[in-house]
Amino acid sequence: MSSSNLDRLHKLNEAAELGGGKARIERQHEQGKLTARERIDLLLDPGTFVELDKFVTHRCSDFGMQDKQIPGDGVVTGYGKVDGRTVYVFAQDFTVFGGSLSESYAAKICKVMDLATRCGAPVIGLNDSGGARIQEGVQSLAGYADIFFRNVRASGVVPQISAIMGPCAGGAVYSPAITDFIFMVQDTSYMFITGPDVVKTVTSQEVTKQELGGAHVHSETSGVSHFETASEAECIARIRELLSFIPSNNAEDAPVVPTSDPWNRRDEKLAKIVPENPSKPYDIKDIINSVVDDGYFYEVQEQYAKNMIVGFARLNGQSVGIVANQPSHLAGCLDINASVKGARFVRFCDAFNIPLVTLVDVPGFLPGVDQEYGGIIKHGAKLLYAFAEATVPKITLITRKAYGGAYDVMASKHIGADINYAYPSSEIAVMGPDGAVNIIFRKELAEADDPVAKKDELVANYRETFANPFKAAELGYIDEVILPTDTRPRLIQALEMLQNKRESLPPKKHGNIPL
Repeated sequence: MSSSNLDRLHKLNEAAELGGGKARIERQHEQGKLTARERIDLLLDPGTFVELDKFVTHRCSDFGMQDKQIPGDGVVTGYGKVDGRTVYVFAQDFTVFGGSLSESYAAKICKVMDLATRCGAPVIGLNDSGGARIQEGVQSLAGYADIFFRNVRASGVVPQISAIMGPCAGGAVYSPAITDFIFMVQDTSYMFITGPDVVKTVTSQEVTKQELGGAHVHSETSGVSHFETASEAECIARIRELLSFIPSNNAEDAPVVPTSDPWNRRDEKLAKIVPENPSKPYDIKDIINSVVDDGYFYEVQEQYAKNMIVGFARLNGQSVGIVANQPSHLAGCLDINASVKGARFVRFCDAFNIPLVTLVDVPGFLPGVDQEYGGIIKHGAKLLYAFAEATVPKITLITRKAYGGAYDVMASKHIGADINYAYPSSEIAVMGPDGAVNIIFRKELAEADDPVAKKDELVANYRETFANPFKAAELGYIDEVILPTDTRPRLIQALEMLQNKRESLPPKKHGNIPL
């Protein structure tokens, strides 16, 4: 090998690794942001990163761009390992042309996405870009569309994770939106279709980048982001942790993590969590944390639609997806946001062979003009559709209320749940005793000498007859009425029983979920 080629290789490597240069790297650090390569080093196991297309440059010759070429062209791509498992990664480099996307840049991302899909490994995108490279015009737009197309084709085949670690605006936001999970960093990342200047021009509204599309806005209000983190280091650590709960592709199962937490552990505290008063709130996470391995629950979209809880945990080492109504927020009612949040999570778990455990305490769908005008019928049907479509093991536990159509929707026996449990305190009925008595005994109450006493009597009779799990158990809709202290062993036994479950949907191109 000639010394000139060795020198050339050394110089190209040095130029690629320097990105936009020391001054721009320092500016990146001053803004509280890491560089693309620093982020990859944090994400991947030490020494495992293999870079691809390190010397690729753009092909643009307009606007003097032929004199501005940097090896790598603003995105670092390749593969490596997280906890010993292969992942593919691309990290946008804001120090090179503001991280703007060119035709060559897009081709680099497409190459790792194609490899990931063929080889069955997750794709992780670390986004920090000013958007399309204006100098390239339609070629950069075509590059975005090429990426979007691959996002869609890879959906449900390999997990796709997006970390927003800087700006993400315009067409750039659609790729993360298609991926399975979005992480954002407080203060330094934001996402929006049109920026504050355009908003002001069109609507006269004045708004900052963070107010319009910051991490908190998208984690709490819009639901676009699944995780809000305080720093880039925390963001990347959370991504590594998420990967431990999910398989590498749709043909595998999630990793089993050995635990010292006994499978048959019974917790006496569970007997006291659900209040005797059916109107009194409690935190469903107290039940979740008591039941899962080592009391650890990896919650997803914690700040959004708090009346619905979703996230990952393990039972006897096996990864499960947990979906639960939250009685301490909106009484656990299903509304538009909760339904969409739950449906999206259920569909992810089903796509990637993760069993579903559903905890039910739901008084019904949230009433109101805003909900009806907003399409609660359509959005609530998404959750119903997701549960009915899912073929993974499905275990349901009714902890207290299961009323009306919401009982059906929350993974009831009738829409395909494999095992349905209920606590003795559960109430399964068309509606609550009070409302039912008002309808059924309207005439008797109107004619009663003492309507209050009569109603109390009728409510007590209704509760005794219907507002309990025993009628449903008689009909086989509930497989077993269990003691709260037995929750963990019962769930684990059901999971083990269902481990070889095989179920397939009728042959079709795809269903038509009510979007």
